[in-house]
Amino acid sequence: MQRFTLQTIESAPEKSRPTLKALEEKFGFLPNVMATMANNPVLLNGFAGSFGSFHGGSLDEIEKQVLLLTNAVTIKCPWTVAAHSTFAIEDGIAESEVMAIRAGRLPKDPRYAALSALTKALIETRGNVSDADIDAFTSAGYSKAQILEVVTGIGISTMAATTANMAGTPIEDRFQPQLWSAAA
Repeated sequence: MQRFTLQTIESAPEKSRPTLKALEEKFGFLPNVMATMANNPVLLNGFAGSFGSFHGGSLDEIEKQVLLLTNAVTIKCPWTVAAHSTFAIEDGIAESEVMAIRAGRLPKDPRYAALSALTKALIETRGNVSDADIDAFTSAGYSKAQILEVVTGIGISTMAATTANMAGTPIEDRFQPQLWSAAA
């Protein structure tokens, strides 16, 4: 059940409009979760600021999608799983790696596996990860400082997933081929 209006640039609250316009330009369309967030400028503008910072970080596009897709699956959000599955494939991740993450497994690539494992551990333990979790991440070639970048990615993805789940945000036609539902 859709609980919030999908705002457009024209219908959104005044303080959401510039951000919506910038997001539409970036994506080439206005994703429904952002149109939902636009009902409250505090959420939308906070999301957009963190989103821009995260996407200017040190992780490459595939690593970002591994992180974001892992977060989506861990939080059990059909909208963000469908969206990030689509973006991951478009960014060049092997479909087998996407399917592994969607099934709750680690990717075969050791670096992506370390990133996915740390992301999941941070979410499931609410940040109370072990030294072994951190060592596994840094042993894969990541820096300790990049853990904080992972935290940023989790934060923005959690904003989107929580909004989509709570609001009943509909999944766009573009993402329909990647529909997903949590295992019972």
